[in-house]
Amino acid sequence: MHRRLKVAVGSLPLLGALLVGACSSVPRGGYYEDDGPDDRPRADVMNVPDATPHDEPLAASGNKPYTVFGVTYVPLADARGYRERGVASWYGRKFHSKRTSSGEAYDMYAMTAAHRTLPLPSYVRVRNLENGKTVIVRVNDRGPFLNNRLIDLSYTAAARLGVLGKGTAMVEVESVNPAAPTVPTTAVASNSSRMAIITAAEAASAEANPPPRLSVQVGAFSRYENATNLRERLERAGLSPIYIQPPGEAVPSAGAIYRVRIGPIATVEQGDKLVAEAARHGIADALLVVE
Repeated sequence: MHRRLKVAVGSLPLLGALLVGACSSVPRGGYYEDDGPDDRPRADVMNVPDATPHDEPLAASGNKPYTVFGVTYVPLADARGYRERGVASWYGRKFHSKRTSSGEAYDMYAMTAAHRTLPLPSYVRVRNLENGKTVIVRVNDRGPFLNNRLIDLSYTAAARLGVLGKGTAMVEVESVNPAAPTVPTTAVASNSSRMAIITAAEAASAEANPPPRLSVQVGAFSRYENATNLRERLERAGLSPIYIQPPGEAVPSAGAIYRVRIGPIATVEQGDKLVAEAARHGIADALLVVE
């Protein structure tokens, strides 16, 4: 099910994340099956600088609508204004040097990423909502397509963000305009300390934003009574705690959408299990959401 897919968009990256333990001096951590880092990395990944945004033409491949697992994706023509929260995963040696959807060779030691719909190439700032670390990566591949993941990071980008250990992290992804100045981020001071230097901008951002909340969305309705009916049905099935966002109103505002969610959830792994459990109760389109 998780084998490499052969579709028109080119090479597809990691489709899931599974914790694999290993004893090594090399940063390892959570990854899917036979993927992961090299036994002897060819670069000091913690000191690889951010990608440098600059104007580039769209790639000749990877920017047309495509279909994977019966779902059709329509790539954006422009990344400006894009901002979304979700779960990040990463991919490594299994795909190193293989063709990406943009036609380039995947380099696990470069600051790159895969996304389902952002233009190829484009630049985004990825912030780990769990530790405040931030990097800028160049999106040059398509994916991920399973397990409610928003973005697949290169091995090096995942290392810089502190994602390797668990294999996933709650993140915020925001487009970067190459014409606008950006605040550079800094890698670690030394391998011995293994402590990331967080810029003043990152520290201020982390302080201004509350901790993220992970939930599973099981439905969205324009009528509040439909939302409450689903909540009651799933509660009878043993799924809890369930809340409706936003809560009911005496006079619903025009165009209001009531989202039925299970949570908050402690871990991405727990969220994946709840998505699978919801499917067993007839909710085929449940998804992880980060608030």
